[in-house]
Amino acid sequence: MKNKNVYLINEKSIKFLKNYLNSFSPTGEESEGQKIWKNYINYYVEKTETDLYGTVVGIINPNNSPYKLIIEAHVDEVSWYVNYITENGMIYVSRNGGSDHQIAPSKKVVIHTENGLVHGVFGWPAIHTRKISEEKNPNIDNIFIDIGGKNRKEVEKIGVHVGCFVTYPDDFLILNKNYFVCRSLDNKIGGFIIAEVTKMIKEQKLNLKYGLYVVNSVQEEVGLRGAQVISKIINPHIAIVTDVTHDTSTPMMDKKIQGDIKCGLGPVIVYAPSIKKNIREYIIHTAQKQQLSFQRLVSSRYTGTDTDAFAYSNKGVTSALISIPLRYMHTTVEMVHKEDVEKTIQLIFETLKGINLSIEKFFMY
Repeated sequence: MKNKNVYLINEKSIKFLKNYLNSFSPTGEESEGQKIWKNYINYYVEKTETDLYGTVVGIINPNNSPYKLIIEAHVDEVSWYVNYITENGMIYVSRNGGSDHQIAPSKKVVIHTENGLVHGVFGWPAIHTRKISEEKNPNIDNIFIDIGGKNRKEVEKIGVHVGCFVTYPDDFLILNKNYFVCRSLDNKIGGFIIAEVTKMIKEQKLNLKYGLYVVNSVQEEVGLRGAQVISKIINPHIAIVTDVTHDTSTPMMDKKIQGDIKCGLGPVIVYAPSIKKNIREYIIHTAQKQQLSFQRLVSSRYTGTDTDAFAYSNKGVTSALISIPLRYMHTTVEMVHKEDVEKTIQLIFETLKGINLSIEKFFMY
């Protein structure tokens, strides 16, 4: 039986999540996903702003408090660039973010051109033609895309050229009524979570005593770039980041290295040098008080998330990270558990509400 205090995702929210996940938002061209996200949160914030590179910020109570708190996720998904077109029309690629070359063969793709989307496939030699003694693994230097063009000239006439983005078309689905599956849950599920938190604030008429900045950053997958920029613009006091982390209960995972994390057991509260103890411990206290199950994870040197960018920006920002257990990261079948998402929404909302009652404790330092 679910904790009665846990936020439940409704059909309207599922519709938003589906549209958001199915949209394309490769690193460096996130506008399609950002448009959907911005249109959704517009109902729950006082205003929205967009910076030069496309990070979108929804703001609640922007002018009535000197204190600024960010809740943040990132919108960009891993993808490919067209890097080279052979004379016989085959297309070679380079990474845009941490795209996994091993999953590419036999995957359908879409190439983003000025003329629209061009469909293709990552080809691979048939098993009948490969010698076991000479078996080659998929790698960045041998995977290729076939769009059915007879030569380079025809491929270019269709509109494909070096520099075009390449993404996967795999759509959102729900497994066993519990698992959300899609290619871009890293980290659009975080964008969904902070949007739902904003919705809760509006519906429950929470009167904030600080400015809340709901941030959907760009370019996380290539070095936390969007967070670096937006932190300088907003100059926040506190940043609570939500991202994904590995579910280590699946095969071929080493818990001694990756930690002991499993989907369905609640959000993951992270320990790392970039994470301030006071805000982390308050999040843990809030989870315990609200009887929300949670997990713990250590990232000994850095988190690899936007948390690191916020923590060390400006003169330093009090930062924390709440992660969602995810299976099969950077593939087209990423999976998260519905209850983990709901509990994270509730946990962030309750944390914001608690901070609202203790302004001096968190902002006077």
